[in-house]
Amino acid sequence: MKRILFLLFSLALLSCSSRGAKDEFVDVVSSALATEGAIDLSELKWTREPASYTVKGDTVTITTAPHTDLWQRTYYHFRNDNAPVFQVQTREQYFSFVVKTDFSGSHHRFDQCGIVMYLDSDNWLKVSVEYENESFQHLGSVATNNGYSDWATVAIPADVKTMWYRFSRRADDYCIENSVDGVHFSQMRICHMYDGADRIAFGIYACSPEESSFTAVFTDMKITECMWKAHDGQQPDAQ
Repeated sequence: MKRILFLLFSLALLSCSSRGAKDEFVDVVSSALATEGAIDLSELKWTREPASYTVKGDTVTITTAPHTDLWQRTYYHFRNDNAPVFQVQTREQYFSFVVKTDFSGSHHRFDQCGIVMYLDSDNWLKVSVEYENESFQHLGSVATNNGYSDWATVAIPADVKTMWYRFSRRADDYCIENSVDGVHFSQMRICHMYDGADRIAFGIYACSPEESSFTAVFTDMKITECMWKAHDGQQPDAQ
């Protein structure tokens, strides 16, 4: 009888704990859309804290540590999963997230900062400018599904030191855009994320995969209605 009572008590505690954890979920996108897009930076949570950072007003700075990165298997065969990630969570199915990045301090190959949607070590999406050398950099994005990364890039001049990004969600499909002025955006990637259909986490990241460190600056973060509009061209094939 005592064992039964103990088991029932334990189950009750577990149930309360689960309800408490569920209640702690705050859908930042829903609240931001109701307040003209402003993001409360106190709602962002670290998946991994960087070597040094500040959160002040509407600005986040991240100082990277050497040998931090996000990559899974493809081509290089190695798995790197230690970059600092600062995110919020949402179940909203249609919205856009905008941020301005300043990477004036980047100076070593692969130094990078940008937007990330980090679900777990095998499923994530990121976009950034990666420093290459004094002549050019790589503006690109990586989609990682089921433990395999890709990398789509274009070369841009090395003297570009700021970039805006816009991350848009339509259910489990995603669009990444970039802009040099925060007004005119160009499409970089459309992709499907296999684990991105329900609750997701997204935000910002910075890292230095090699022997380097720099300070990335993030400003002008906001949530808007989904700027990636429904497709209005060719209709789907008949089933």
